[in-house]
Amino acid sequence: MTSLLSLRSSILGDAGVSNQLVDATLAALRDQRPELGITERNLGTAPIPHFGTDAVAAMGGDPRNPAQADALALSDQLIAELKASDVLLIGAPLYNFGIASSLKSWFDHVMRAGETFSYSEAGPKGLLTGKRSIIVTTRGGSYAEGAAREMDSVVPHLRTMLNFIGITDQSFVVVDRLAFGPEAKAASVAAAQVALAGLLGLRLNEAA
Repeated sequence: MTSLLSLRSSILGDAGVSNQLVDATLAALRDQRPELGITERNLGTAPIPHFGTDAVAAMGGDPRNPAQADALALSDQLIAELKASDVLLIGAPLYNFGIASSLKSWFDHVMRAGETFSYSEAGPKGLLTGKRSIIVTTRGGSYAEGAAREMDSVVPHLRTMLNFIGITDQSFVVVDRLAFGPEAKAASVAAAQVALAGLLGLRLNEAA
């Protein structure tokens, strides 16, 4: 691993647990892997514009006006950041059973034919093979079992989009029960810290 792209999508800023876990992980990486190149995007505080008519038109051919040119330039930049990374680290809280709209917008701009996927007679093919993704997904309740399992669209949605662009190496760190009281929250966060440290080969005392 030589480069990492980090995406935060919590709207809660420093109070967001997914942001806290991503921030702590990046701090540990900078301390223990100073040679690692890290690119960060905080989609909660600096959201990507939602995919609109100008973006759609720009992806289909040469931009015809400044707005389309800007949309294409943004897509180019986001794709370049993704292509340059070996690892994609995503903070993805669950909002109303799905991902934040800002994170969906990021995917809308990077899921681009000819750049991150292609079409063939055999169907679509992801072009970003060989990359790793680690997704920290937080939620106040628990959606692991029973009928509630069907209400969590975060994991299947992200898995589908990542698979589509060729990032099939996926590790999901699910941090649940955050609204079940201080003890349950602390236990969930501690378990997530252990999982993240293991996935990235970090010393736990410095990843916490």
